[in-house]
Amino acid sequence: MSHVEDELNSQPACWARVAAEAVEHAGVLSAPGERVALVGCGTSSFMAQAAAALRERAGHGETDAYAASEFPRLRTYDRVVALTRSGTTTEVLDLLGVLRGRTRTTAITADPATPVMAAADDVVVLGFADEKSVVQTRFATTALTLLRAHFGLHSETAVADARTALEAPLPEGLLDSAQFTFLGRGWTVGLAHEAALKMREAALAWSEAYPAMEYRHGPISVTTRGTATWMFGEAPEGLAEQVRATGGTWVPGGLDPLAELVRAQRLAVAVAAARGLDPDRPRHLTRSVILDPNDR
Repeated sequence: MSHVEDELNSQPACWARVAAEAVEHAGVLSAPGERVALVGCGTSSFMAQAAAALRERAGHGETDAYAASEFPRLRTYDRVVALTRSGTTTEVLDLLGVLRGRTRTTAITADPATPVMAAADDVVVLGFADEKSVVQTRFATTALTLLRAHFGLHSETAVADARTALEAPLPEGLLDSAQFTFLGRGWTVGLAHEAALKMREAALAWSEAYPAMEYRHGPISVTTRGTATWMFGEAPEGLAEQVRATGGTWVPGGLDPLAELVRAQRLAVAVAAARGLDPDRPRHLTRSVILDPNDR
């Protein structure tokens, strides 16, 4: 079993643990009414996108999300929450340095022996969700579960559905698909982007992601026999029928959307295996992006 398989299989236990511990970190994650920005790079930026939508949905206040490199440094926030598994990502550390003394910052990380411990004002360490793999699975979803619980939006259904996602067979015919599109609405748009990223990283697959209502505005033109369109959450009315009419495969999201992401992770590993690829050795990637000063 690859590292990534082992780690993605541990997600239900990680989610249950972090949800139980969420109250311990409430004081540093954000307070209702604060103006908050969430930042990250790669997978973490997509989790930030999902968390920002969840926070506003919960009525906790105005919340934005950015890739760390694209943070609008002239804007003011009460708190910036950075997601960084490694604690060493250059763009995140640079941003935390700029915000030092100006904006309260919190980092959610997996490794306490990294520079982020000194770079952020407050730190939440999820060491039990750390990973050996380059391709992120459990740290990202555990960090999002922490925030989901903090916003009062986590339920045991998510954990139960994650177990189902690990045990139930994958939808038929997907291993032979030539192209994958993932769709979301609201907070699940970030999950759709992350699912597409997993397919690219682990399986070198042609994959895309869009807000579901935007799919009709161009992207559906590439849908045909041998392609798959996977919905995270409730689909817009009539969209499933339109996809099927193209000859493409429609995959409904019947589980909790975060559990649907677990199914997509499994698909990425399965497609990698079918193509003779090692998901623990993704092409051109490292566990953390640490830039030379000349590359920033």
